[in-house]
Amino acid sequence: MRGRVAALVIDNETRARNDLCFLLRSAFGVARVETARDSSEALRHVQRRQFDVVFTEVVIPGLDGIEVANVLRQFTSPPPVVIVTAHDEYAVRAFEVGACDYLLKPVSRARLGVALGRALKRTPGQATPATGYPVAEGGEELAADDPVAAIPVETGGRTRLIAREEVRWVEAQGDYVRLHMADGEAHLVRMPISRLEEMWADFGFMRIHRGYLVPFRHVTEFSAAGGNHSVTVAGQSLPVSRRHARNLRDRFLGAGWRVP
Repeated sequence: MRGRVAALVIDNETRARNDLCFLLRSAFGVARVETARDSSEALRHVQRRQFDVVFTEVVIPGLDGIEVANVLRQFTSPPPVVIVTAHDEYAVRAFEVGACDYLLKPVSRARLGVALGRALKRTPGQATPATGYPVAEGGEELAADDPVAAIPVETGGRTRLIAREEVRWVEAQGDYVRLHMADGEAHLVRMPISRLEEMWADFGFMRIHRGYLVPFRHVTEFSAAGGNHSVTVAGQSLPVSRRHARNLRDRFLGAGWRVP
């Protein structure tokens, strides 16, 4: 890794701060790692010098880590921010303010490498010669200007990013949603479907029913029988409510479809 890379670690817990600094220096060769115990100290650091990446805990004195990330993105040249925390409930807020990754403590070397690669904006599949770590799981990189390109999902004690492009339909389950993926897997996320609809509406996702949200480009069939409407997505037939049927029909007609 380039010796010029500079990182800032923000955490008021001494052990957690020291562990992360040690990993950055020893495993990834980050030559300059500075630390801060609270938001005030952190902001003084970033006002004095430029950092290539900032790692911050959410729960810190003063502004919390999400608020710090929000302040940093107002800078002319904002540093990439990685959230490192023991709490999984802040993930959606973190990505809304542009965090490039979200790590759950304790942080593994492999997962830190993924986050560091993403923060340094490596091209997909490219490895850092000195370390060999990938950009992201699956060789994918999130666009820096698209903070909702992925949804964080807790699996096996760690946070995994689920790419929006891989979601074929979304199913509401109370205050949760189940993301049905292209590979047949499904992931439960603590978020109401109305919130996800709001986040992904500009990316072609349409509400077809109070219980379903689908990406328009992956709909392969629209049908009507006996007053009931449905769409087919990835081979799965999903109901369309009367409330949404007209808007969906108009969308298909506008795309040049012949619809019943």
